[in-house]
Amino acid sequence: MLSNLIIRGRCFEWGQRTYLMGILNVTPDSFSDGGEFNTTSAALAQAQALVAAGADIIDVGGQSTRPGAKQITLAEELNRVISVLQVLRPEISVPISVDTTRAAVARASVEAGADIINDISGGSFDSQMLPTVAELGVPIILMHIRGIPQTMQQQTDYQDLLTEIYSFLAQQIGLATAVGIDLSKVIIDPGIGFAKNYEQNLEIFRSLRSLTTLNCPILVGASRKSFIGRILNQPDPKARVWGTAAACCAAIFNGADILRVHDVQEMRDVSLVADAIFRPTRQRDF
Repeated sequence: MLSNLIIRGRCFEWGQRTYLMGILNVTPDSFSDGGEFNTTSAALAQAQALVAAGADIIDVGGQSTRPGAKQITLAEELNRVISVLQVLRPEISVPISVDTTRAAVARASVEAGADIINDISGGSFDSQMLPTVAELGVPIILMHIRGIPQTMQQQTDYQDLLTEIYSFLAQQIGLATAVGIDLSKVIIDPGIGFAKNYEQNLEIFRSLRSLTTLNCPILVGASRKSFIGRILNQPDPKARVWGTAAACCAAIFNGADILRVHDVQEMRDVSLVADAIFRPTRQRDF
């Protein structure tokens, strides 16, 4: 039984329903929406739209992590993220997470009002990340990856995909709790598309439930990704909404607690129906 998590006065009751994390990329080069929300006014408008559509969390990212993306400087990431947080925090009541692998960005973000750190490296890129998050006392999302975004798609040679993902996440959970992060504040992410090929992404969905024995809520981020484009023969990420919906439904069926998505309104409908079918013990008003 997972412990409930209270963030900014909101209780996340794991297992009762699916929670939606709305993606807010404030970058010029993200794979799906690069350049659309990289001004503070556009970012605020999009965040408000995501909340109105049903987002439970807003995830702000200042560094693109698409395959092949080059790392920007610390100063540039701080400028992108903090300027947006300063505008968002007075206007947005839901929890805000920041997608970063740098401890310095994590610290500055929490000081600017962020509530959660979402680290695609699982705390492995920056040796100070886990101690910093422990000191800040905020939840952290630990994702599985191999290599860095520039090289990760050349590192898909697994002997046993799910066992290796499980082992990495178990290791990082152990390191997190060892430095003082409470287990109830750890969320895990198998890293769809991060050092995973087409077949491996599908295998993660089929075997996702095996990660539940790590006793942490599971986040799945499949929104608009290339494996969906391959199935649909659809090169335009924004035209992959229905494919994303199917992937989200599969994730819920197989144990996901949080979905990280671009199209919140559509995925809210998917989640409501999937929860009614797959979570029969949840409280409903109908």
